[in-house]
Amino acid sequence: MSQYFSQAARRGALAISAILGLGLLTAPVAFGGGAAVPDVMDLPAAANPRATHMLQLGLARAGTRLVSVGEGGIVLLSDDDGHNWRQAGAVPVSVTLTDVDFADARNGWAVGHGGIVLHSADGGETWQRQMDGAAAAQLVAAEAKAMADAGAPGADAAVRNGEYMIADGPDKPFLDVRFADAAHGWVVGAYGLALATADGGATWTSITAHVDNRGGKHLYRIEPLGTGLFIAGEQGALFHAADREGAFTPIDSGYEGTFFGFLTLSDGGVLAYGLKGNVWRAGPGLDGWHRIELGQDVTITAGLTLADGSLLLGDEGGRLMRSTDGGRSFKTFEFSGSTGLTALAEAADGAIVAASPRGNARLAEAGAAKETN
Repeated sequence: MSQYFSQAARRGALAISAILGLGLLTAPVAFGGGAAVPDVMDLPAAANPRATHMLQLGLARAGTRLVSVGEGGIVLLSDDDGHNWRQAGAVPVSVTLTDVDFADARNGWAVGHGGIVLHSADGGETWQRQMDGAAAAQLVAAEAKAMADAGAPGADAAVRNGEYMIADGPDKPFLDVRFADAAHGWVVGAYGLALATADGGATWTSITAHVDNRGGKHLYRIEPLGTGLFIAGEQGALFHAADREGAFTPIDSGYEGTFFGFLTLSDGGVLAYGLKGNVWRAGPGLDGWHRIELGQDVTITAGLTLADGSLLLGDEGGRLMRSTDGGRSFKTFEFSGSTGLTALAEAADGAIVAASPRGNARLAEAGAAKETN
């Protein structure tokens, strides 16, 4: 339990290995002279002249604005479709931020190391803390106690997990955040952590024990799917809840490697992607899983559904692939891109914008990029 990610995941996506490679300390550390390094959970992100060239891991649209998050608590903003970026001025933490999502032009949430959840009510200009790992652990324990009081199946294991979370400290990152609207949202992360809110993050509840996640596999992505929710994670972990208040049941796709993300399809199906170029598709009803051959084995690290309905996948080698047939086949874009795509977004002018270890870049016009195969 001393490592955040399984060996399989560590061999995979550049985005995840980059997270792992950064410092994960969330408590002061004493040096020989007795001085202590300030806790990055309480140290505001510093202005950095190289901010626009530093690792960015999450990218989202806030109205016409683009917002990205990454190492050191750095948040970048672009108001010209990704041509130029500037650092947001008020972020209360210096931990690595792993993902960001906006429900509208003003209300957004970012998550990261130490179980941090941040909220912005002004389009990403300023941020306030809503949650940290210590509070998340208490929520997991409270969920387990409620299960035990009700005599629910699995309560004993849930209680042990809650006790472990509290004893182990606030050191586990959240890896994904999704909001269906300005009130209803979810965060997931390492060791199966999963929380939900129905009031914009003013209060959170644990849904960790609602996920039949034996072994506490890391959860990398959660997304509304119809009236329910879908989750993807390590070691082939896929879960579905038929409604947003119910329990998550495991789904067997036939693949045992790690999924880093997925795209929901217009027909009600799912396209899940992950290690070594694995892309698996299911139709309505989430059955009939089969692998989509890409002709390469590079880990897929990012996905995006464009306004025209086509699908994009980006890999850790910097390759961008598009499908115009609902994820049944993909062709590679020809573009001058950067190495290692960690997140994708479509700018208001239709350009494809990517986050990477070297900052953000406009990659191509969605309708003008040339396909090479």
